[in-house]
Amino acid sequence: MINHLVNSFSLGILLLVFTSISFAQQDSAVDPNDHREHDHQAEILKVKKSDERLFAAAKGVMQLSKIEVDSQIDELKIPAYLFAPLNAKKDSHPALVWVYGGIHDRFGTNYFPFIKEAVDRGFVVIAPEYRGATGYGAEYFNAIDYGGYEVNDILSAADYLNESVSEVDSKRIGVIGWSHGGYISLLAVTREKNPFACAATFVPVSNLVFRMAYKGPEYQKTFVKQKRIAGLPHEKRQVYIDRSPVYHVDKLKIPLHVQIATNDRDVEFVESELLVNALRAKKPKLADVVVLKDPTHGHYFNRQVDLKTLKRRDTDAQIDSWNCTWKFLEQHLK
Repeated sequence: MINHLVNSFSLGILLLVFTSISFAQQDSAVDPNDHREHDHQAEILKVKKSDERLFAAAKGVMQLSKIEVDSQIDELKIPAYLFAPLNAKKDSHPALVWVYGGIHDRFGTNYFPFIKEAVDRGFVVIAPEYRGATGYGAEYFNAIDYGGYEVNDILSAADYLNESVSEVDSKRIGVIGWSHGGYISLLAVTREKNPFACAATFVPVSNLVFRMAYKGPEYQKTFVKQKRIAGLPHEKRQVYIDRSPVYHVDKLKIPLHVQIATNDRDVEFVESELLVNALRAKKPKLADVVVLKDPTHGHYFNRQVDLKTLKRRDTDAQIDSWNCTWKFLEQHLK
């Protein structure tokens, strides 16, 4: 009896210790000041060098200009790259809003060979540097709004195509995005009003409620310090549901192409499978869902580029992925 009480008491002490550690970790996750300094000046220089490379690569191949897009939600100016065929004709071309992946990332030369393929196929492409991007100073970096106003930045880029690029056929605008960019694309096309005729997304984030729990405190820090989130899912449940595409599948009204990798170590399949099942169950006529089994390079299976030559480094998975993607886009936009 005494031994049983001692063992129970010891177990209780251990549980108390583990609970204290858990709460300490949670407290560290919600501290908005617990972040390293970011070298914004160095990032500005990186963007400058990257732009020089992009413009040099585009010369004689396509039209390229760097513009500013007025945000439809506030007064922020959104930097964007605009690509077009050399001999573009008025009202003649389908267009793509190209949404890069990554949190606090930016558009870069790694997308160039795929942009070139799009332009060669007759597409006009706009690639917005949505709020939170690196390389545009501290204020722009800190304006990040994951799953919120950044979606409006993408919609603002589509507005720009409609209003300011005469070569674009406004009825043939699609959106294409990777990872976090795929996530933004999914949120954009499930809004009640959006300008897109179709969407293609690759390894998209889709469930923040699940993802925040699965990734843990270090990942959570990125979210809890953002002004329009400012809390964890148990504190801001509706905010996270509103910003999770898997809960908005019912609102999808346009054709959607999704590619998922079972060996993804960023957007793990345990998260992606929830989206796959929701789309197949609720939108089988609109959603074209491809699940790739353990493709080479996992999360990055269709983004393999030689950064010295700016040419594709093809694997079988990458070739198949882009063949399917162009077929889908041309079917619905051309």
